[in-house]
Amino acid sequence: MAVGAVAAVLGVPTLAACGGSGASDDSGSGSRTVTLVSHDSFAASPSVLKAFTQQTGYKVTVLKSGDAGAALNKEILTKGSPQGDVFFGVDNTLLSRALDNGLFTPYRAKGLDQVEAGAQLDKDKHRVTPIDTGDLCVNYDKKYFADKKLAPPRSFDDLVKPQYKNLLVTENAATSSPGLGFLLGTVARYGDDGWQAYWKKLKANGVQVVDSWEQAYNENFSGSAGGRKAKADRPLVVSYASSPPVEVLYAKPRPKEAPTGVSTGTCFRQTEFAGLLDGAKNEAGGKALLDFLISKKFQADMPLNMFVNPVVKDVPLPELFTTFGATVDKPETVAPDRIAANREQWIQSWTSLVVK
Repeated sequence: MAVGAVAAVLGVPTLAACGGSGASDDSGSGSRTVTLVSHDSFAASPSVLKAFTQQTGYKVTVLKSGDAGAALNKEILTKGSPQGDVFFGVDNTLLSRALDNGLFTPYRAKGLDQVEAGAQLDKDKHRVTPIDTGDLCVNYDKKYFADKKLAPPRSFDDLVKPQYKNLLVTENAATSSPGLGFLLGTVARYGDDGWQAYWKKLKANGVQVVDSWEQAYNENFSGSAGGRKAKADRPLVVSYASSPPVEVLYAKPRPKEAPTGVSTGTCFRQTEFAGLLDGAKNEAGGKALLDFLISKKFQADMPLNMFVNPVVKDVPLPELFTTFGATVDKPETVAPDRIAANREQWIQSWTSLVVK
């Protein structure tokens, strides 16, 4: 998720092979390599992936395929002959699209009984396994608002006020899962009868729309390290409640306070899943990897790599994460069946209202 900022700093390659030595690179039946297809923001500590290799004998190859929406589209186009064995990164905004296209082979991962019940959105069929949760929220550049002596927005209602004109950048709901999540947050907040009127106001108030989270956060948002280098001029961006710790962790010297804040009245709860791809060449390795993704070892590694919350019970969060991240007590949510029934219509209406 918000780790895209980290990827930009570290130069994470599109294709990365991780794991211990001794695993062969052969493909097909009996392969000792398992390929994880994901969006660009997947990240894990090398030591953790090495532990997976030591436990199972399988080496993990990570194939990154763009934003979550773009990555899912690629898998749909290659259905039945997938690029890898496991797909990670489909979230509750796009879940029904993946399931309706039959992308996954059902598998009940070991340890699923330790996963929070609220995250198990396919618990009866086990086509996907919940891996993490996060809250999509508007982030703000603290320095900008301090310099302007202007209070940052706190809610969806605030964003359409005149004092915030031409300040917000968001992602395209048709191409980006954060953009779609923000749209769904407004649907949840204003209902079927009110969300379009809200977006008309937001457009009139100068909202900027770009294709991806990486572009919005790292190029257009003035509060991020990348945005400051690019001399970005938008002090509000749709990102995550866990984005501020990223700015602290990779800053040199490390600041005592995060340079960005979170408008907690603008949040939508996102849950990400992984699934065994139908037609996977290494089905056994894929199942072992799904088991590992909900192990406490991997779950504890996620917060400071992907800046998301674990779904496994009793996995502690690191101090930096809890100190600088925002706690969202009442995020907006939309039931999966409602998303499934209306998503394409909502996106089409949103596109006509905001982009065209």
